[in-house]
Amino acid sequence: MDRVMRMSSEKGVVIFTKSSCCLCYAVQILFRDLRVQPTIHEIENDPDCREIEKALLRLGCSTSVPAVFVGGKLVGSTNEVMSLHLSGSLVPLIKPYQSLLY
Repeated sequence: MDRVMRMSSEKGVVIFTKSSCCLCYAVQILFRDLRVQPTIHEIENDPDCREIEKALLRLGCSTSVPAVFVGGKLVGSTNEVMSLHLSGSLVPLIKPYQSLLY
């Protein structure tokens, strides 16, 4: 779990994904459309993939991927991110990480 916490706080917005996950792709596109360039960790390429999945679930993710962290804090998975976006709460949360040049 320490490794996941360390990885999740290396940049402003971090998303743990799997390349075969269509919801992971949708969340990545949402952040890019909102002018945020997230750090992406495709966990199936990591030898500790199973341990990372377990750690993400223990941290409170409803599913292991996508797992979105903003400012080192767990936001959640697709449902939580989309709920925040639809309620207008996501943009203020990610505002410090938006790029003007994007």
